[in-house]
Amino acid sequence: MVAVTPEARVPVGWCGSSATVAVALAASEAARRGRVITTLRRRCAEQETALRYRLDEHEAETFRLARELLPRAVRLLKRGEPTEVILRHTLPTHDLEPGYAAAHRSVLKSVIEAVQAEESMRDSAQRAFVNIARRVQAIVHQQAYDIREMEHKHGNDPDVFGDLLHLDHGNALTGRLADSIAVLGGSRPGRQWKNEIPLYNVLRGAMSRILEYRRVDLHSVADVAVVGPAVEPVIHALAELLDNATRYSPPQTRVHLTAVDIQSGIAVEIEDAGVGLTDEARRRTDRVLSKESELDLDDLGEAPRLGLAVVARLARSYNFLVSLRPSAYGGVRAVLVIPMDLITASKHPGGDIARAPKLPPFKSKRRPGQRIPAPGPETPPPMMEHPIPPPLGDSGLPQRRRRRGPAPLPFGRAAAAQREREREQAMRTRPSVPVQPGPERDSLPEQPPKQPGMWLAAFTRGINGELPEPDPDRPNSDLSSDKEE
Repeated sequence: MVAVTPEARVPVGWCGSSATVAVALAASEAARRGRVITTLRRRCAEQETALRYRLDEHEAETFRLARELLPRAVRLLKRGEPTEVILRHTLPTHDLEPGYAAAHRSVLKSVIEAVQAEESMRDSAQRAFVNIARRVQAIVHQQAYDIREMEHKHGNDPDVFGDLLHLDHGNALTGRLADSIAVLGGSRPGRQWKNEIPLYNVLRGAMSRILEYRRVDLHSVADVAVVGPAVEPVIHALAELLDNATRYSPPQTRVHLTAVDIQSGIAVEIEDAGVGLTDEARRRTDRVLSKESELDLDDLGEAPRLGLAVVARLARSYNFLVSLRPSAYGGVRAVLVIPMDLITASKHPGGDIARAPKLPPFKSKRRPGQRIPAPGPETPPPMMEHPIPPPLGDSGLPQRRRRRGPAPLPFGRAAAAQREREREQAMRTRPSVPVQPGPERDSLPEQPPKQPGMWLAAFTRGINGELPEPDPDRPNSDLSSDKEE
C-alpha cells in the first residue's frame, strides 16, 4: 500500500473518480454498441432471408416461364387464340414485384409476337407451295387428258400407242411429285374418290405411280376395300414407300408387297433387299414418322428427300401407323397399318383386275352421229410418206410389231402390260367373220366402222369401275354407273 501525503489526497481522489467515471462510460458505450450490432445483425439476417426467398421465387418463375408458359403460349397461338387471351392464360402464379411482373409480361409478349410472325411466314410459304402444286396438278391433268385423246386416236398403231403409254406414265410420276408438294404444304392429295375401292386395286394403283413397278411382286391381299376419302392418301403413302424400296435396293432384286388382316386394321408390308438402316438412320426415321414431332420444312434441307416426310404428314392426318424395321432379305421392311375405320367390306370379292389411277371421263371432240370414213386401201396416211401396213392375223386384225431397237425404257403405266395382254388376247381369241358374197352380204345391216382406240376407252372405263355406255339398239339396264370424283 502506498502512502499518500495529505496534500496529494485531493488530486488523487479526483483522478480516481475521473477514471471510474471514464470506465463506467466506456462500459456503457460498449454495451450500447453491442446491442446495436446485434440489432443490425438480426436485420441483415432477415433481409438476407427475404432476398433469398424473393430470388427463389424469381428463379422458379423464370423456370416456369421457359418450361410451361412459353410452350402453353405457343400451343394457344397455334389454336388461333389472340395475344391478349394468351397473356391472360399465362399470368405468373407468385406475387411478384410490379417491375419484375411487367418485365415478365413484356418478355412473354415479345416471344409470342415473334412466334406469331414466324407462323404467319410459314403459313404463307405453305400456301404458296400448295398453289404451285395445284397449278402443276392442273397441267398434269390436262396433259393426261390430251394423251388419252391421242391414245384414242392412234390406238391402231402399236408403236405410237406404246410411246403414248410411256408419256402417260411419266406424266403420272410428275403428278405424284405435285401431290407430294401439296401434302407437305398441309393440303390433301389432288384426286378425290367417292366410293370405296378394293384394296387390291389400291395396291396396284400405288405400283403404277413408281418408276420401277416391274420389280414389285404383289402377294396375298386381304379381300377388303378402302373407303373413298382414304383411297388417295393410301395410294400416295404406299407409292412413296414403294419408291423408296425400289430406289435404295439393287436393280436385280425384287420388292415384295403384301396386305394382311390384323386386329387394328390392315397391315401393308413392303420388303426390299437393299441397304439396311443403321441405328442413327432408324432413330431419325422414327423421329420423322412419330406423331409427336411436327414437320418443319426447314428440316428437309437443300436436297430434300420428300418420301418419309410425305408419309409422316399423311399418317398424322389419317391415323396411319408406319414403321421401318430390318427386313428378312437384309434390307428394310416398311409396314403401313390402315385403321379399321378406313376399311369396309369389298363389293367385288375375290379380287379385281389392276386399277390404274382414274383418268377424266373421255369426251371425244367428234360430233354425235359423225361417222369416220373408212380409209381406202390404196390411200396412204397424209403424215407418212412411205406407209408400211401392219401384218394381219387370221382374224383380220392388225398384229403388233416388236421393235428391233433398244429395249424400252422402264417407263410405263402399271396398267400398260395389262392393256397389252387384253389387246393381244382379244386378237387371238376373236373369231373371224366370213365375208358373205353377193346378195347375202348386201342383206346384212350396215355396221358403223369401229373408231380407233374405242377398246382403250372401254378398258379405261372398266378399270375405273364404270359400266359400259348403253347401246341404243339394246334394252337399257337398270344398273347405274359407279362414278368417282
